[in-house]
Amino acid sequence: MTAPAGSVNAIAYDCKMPRPTLRDVAEAAGVHAATVSRALNPATQSQVKPATARRVLKAAKTLGYRPNPIARSLKTSRSGTVGMVIPDIANPVFPPMVRGLESILEPHGYNCWVVSTDNDATREAELIAGLQGNHVDGFVLATARVDDPLLEKLHDEEAKIVLVNRRTSNQPILSVVADDVTGISLAVAHLKKLGHQRIAHLAGPQNTSTGQARSAAFRHAVRDHGLSDDPRLVIECGDWREAFGAEALRTLLSRDVNFTAIVAGNDLIALGCYDVFRETGLRCPDDISVIGFNDMMFMDKVQPPLTSVRVPHRQVGAEAGRLLVGMLNGEIDDARSVLLPVELVVRDSTAPPHGSGRPELQS
Repeated sequence: MTAPAGSVNAIAYDCKMPRPTLRDVAEAAGVHAATVSRALNPATQSQVKPATARRVLKAAKTLGYRPNPIARSLKTSRSGTVGMVIPDIANPVFPPMVRGLESILEPHGYNCWVVSTDNDATREAELIAGLQGNHVDGFVLATARVDDPLLEKLHDEEAKIVLVNRRTSNQPILSVVADDVTGISLAVAHLKKLGHQRIAHLAGPQNTSTGQARSAAFRHAVRDHGLSDDPRLVIECGDWREAFGAEALRTLLSRDVNFTAIVAGNDLIALGCYDVFRETGLRCPDDISVIGFNDMMFMDKVQPPLTSVRVPHRQVGAEAGRLLVGMLNGEIDDARSVLLPVELVVRDSTAPPHGSGRPELQS
């Protein structure tokens, strides 16, 4: 018997009873099954009157009803899933990015599957193939290699893609990036204001678009500010990790070159500098000032607290989610790029230089 409209027929289902169906929810809520389907789907819920939607949701909760994702995907040709591909799950910049993405996807009925490539091209190809095998509706790609034939392949297959932390000039693909140029310029301007004339750059890997962008921005910034543009002061790190930052600073210290400050490609590279300071007895900022990039969690807790360019990583993820949902709903069909503002957070790792030459190692 159909329950009267406006009421919920609270039928109690236990583990011995059949799993409640969409028709059960419709009967309990006093509406048609099609109304239940629309009310329970975030993408179509707006087509149902709010009071009716609340009644349906209450009935579904009372009955313990869960939509069948397989049945829904057969009907809609969508899986309700999105794949996010990141290069390094241990990098602290990615968790807030994932949370930002999920905050947009979940209200629209999408789940997010996150995979980490470990910066390995072969592994990346295998993981993306696996996501395609599970029929994800779209991708958010945080990998940033400059030459990426896999990205070209996905584009040719008309996959729904949003890039984060990178842009591409080869294919018209949506992207969300932080303003690297302004961030590096703020860092260099801050050091110049303190009195630094010779600033080194420990650059990120140059096979990544982010590494290239920040390195080029550094060279432009030192020229714009009338500072020394000595190519010996730029060292490329083989990876974005701490150990590579430490190795780059060791290389720089082994050269007969003067410098009093460092702009690091990211915070992890900057933390590698801290490791070398402990090894050599160099003091930060007394001997060398350091600026990072990203302002990851806990950068205010290291000693000395790290001056860093703050990137709104959660907002990066959220903007990527908005673009992808818009593309999946047919509302976005152009290759727009969202540029998010950054800010310099000044802490105790930067100070006026105590000398004007090469840092002297303590014996």
